[in-house]
Amino acid sequence: MRLNLCEIIDMPGESLSFRCLLDTERLIVPAIKRFVSPPSAEGFIRNSAGALTLTGEIKAALLCSCDRCLKEFHCDKRVPVEAKLGTDPSDADNPEIFPLDGDWLDLGDLLETSFILGTEPKFLCREDCAGLCPGCGKRLEDGPCDCEKEIDPRLAVLGRLLDKKD
Repeated sequence: MRLNLCEIIDMPGESLSFRCLLDTERLIVPAIKRFVSPPSAEGFIRNSAGALTLTGEIKAALLCSCDRCLKEFHCDKRVPVEAKLGTDPSDADNPEIFPLDGDWLDLGDLLETSFILGTEPKFLCREDCAGLCPGCGKRLEDGPCDCEKEIDPRLAVLGRLLDKKD
């Protein structure tokens, strides 16, 4: 989605609001199974003494897979967005400024980038998720598994000392 900013670029104190749905094609990561509803974004772009700033929020309802136990869970995600917009061609080299194409802003690209950067590296069903047993693969949230605990061969001698009955 491209947004024409010609109405506010040369008008300090002016603002322009936006509301849109994001295309989910570029937002899929392995832990996201599907979007329950399309991600939506809303906010405004304000011209403060010639400096353009975008402020807003992206909301999404996701069906995710836990990175520890593989359980599917529902997640409501909110990503705050704040970006400085650059009208000067030399701003293209500054990673903190999102460049404009003339008077146009590629709003979809800016919001997709913000969503991806605002997403956690791991999706967990719970912060204290125990995960899966590395031996049998049982989900440890359902209780302990029946696997025999493997003893580190370097510590086996100590185990034999404990087994001796003097």
